[in-house]
Amino acid sequence: MDATFPMDDLDRRIVLATQAGLPLVPRPYLVLAEQLGVAETEVRQRLARLLEAGAIRRIGAVPNHYAIGYTANGMSVWQIDPAVIDAVGERVGGLQSVTHCYRRPDHPPAWPYNLFAMVHGKSRAEVEAEVGRIATLIQAEFPGALGARDILFSTRILKKTGLRLGE
Repeated sequence: MDATFPMDDLDRRIVLATQAGLPLVPRPYLVLAEQLGVAETEVRQRLARLLEAGAIRRIGAVPNHYAIGYTANGMSVWQIDPAVIDAVGERVGGLQSVTHCYRRPDHPPAWPYNLFAMVHGKSRAEVEAEVGRIATLIQAEFPGALGARDILFSTRILKKTGLRLGE
């Protein structure tokens, strides 16, 4: 996204109205439009423009993993050759078992990990097995790219929201 992306008052009001989630009704954009005093098509077009510009990343459901039985949540951390980290990240991030994947700075030797990928499971053993499958995939598709790896398991939820704009 361009750091100078122009958001007008309506864009800001749409973001404020949707940042805690969409209304759980058959036509959520119509409900938002009525709240904002604009046409439903205007809300849809504005959201599409904000997505295209990268001002918002996505619109989708955010499940409570604990509530649906996925109580083992492991942030897999990987040391990946910087020459191929973007390709590895795209491949790993595209896996069904990975809910989010991102690159982070490493700090060797204490912290050699530069790729993070969240894996959810019903048990630690399930998460460990899936991380093992991911390691096998990385080694097969990107020979020599994988160094150290580990799994950091969640023990409690501290925050389940993204950035929130102020009123």
